Amino acid sequence: MTKKIDFYFDFVSPYSYLAHKKIINLNQRNNFIYKPILLGGLHNLGRITAPAFNERKMKNMREDCILIAKKNEIAFIWNEKFPINSLYLMRGYLCIEEKKKNKFIDVCFDAYWKNNLDISEEKILKQILTNCEIDENLFKQNIKDQKIKDELKNLTSHAFDNDVFGAPTFVINNKLFWGQDRLDYALDELGN
Repeated sequence: MTKKIDFYFDFVSPYSYLAHKKIINLNQRNNFIYKPILLGGLHNLGRITAPAFNERKMKNMREDCILIAKKNEIAFIWNEKFPINSLYLMRGYLCIEEKKKNKFIDVCFDAYWKNNLDISEEKILKQILTNCEIDENLFKQNIKDQKIKDELKNLTSHAFDNDVFGAPTFVINNKLFWGQDRLDYALDELGN
C-alpha cells in the first residue's frame, strides 16, 4: 500500500489555498488525500479564536498570504468577503462524484482566493457547479442529507481528536505538520 499525506482543508482558509497551489505546482497532488473539515467547527471544539476575529492577526494574515503568494508565484487576491460560511461547499465536496472532486476543489479555491468571489452566494455556487458539470438540484439535495451532515461533523471531530487545530494540516506516519509552510516537511516524511 502506498503511503499518502492527509491534507485537512477548508475553502475559507487562505493558507489551505496556498498549500493546495503549492501541491499542484510541485506536481504532488497524487500523494495527498484531501480531508474536508469545517474550520469554524474545529476552532469551536478547541476554543480557538480564529485570526479573522482578531484585528491584529487579521492584518498580519492578509499581508502574510500576499507575501507567500508572491514568493511562490501563486495568483492570489485577499477576498473582500472573508470570512464566509463554507458549510455547503465543504459538505458538497463529500457528496460529489470522486472523479469530479479535483476540479471542484480547484474551482472553489480559485473562485474565492484568486477571483475574489463570494462562494457562499447562490449565483456563484451555481457557476461553480456548472463549471464542474455537477447537477445543481442533486447537489442541493445531497448537502442536506443527514448522512453528509454527519460525515463532515465526524471528519471535523476526528481531526480535533487527533490534535488538528487549524488548516491546512498535513498528517503522515502519525506526525502532524500544521501550516502551508510545513508542506515540505510533510513531503520529506512521505519519503521516509
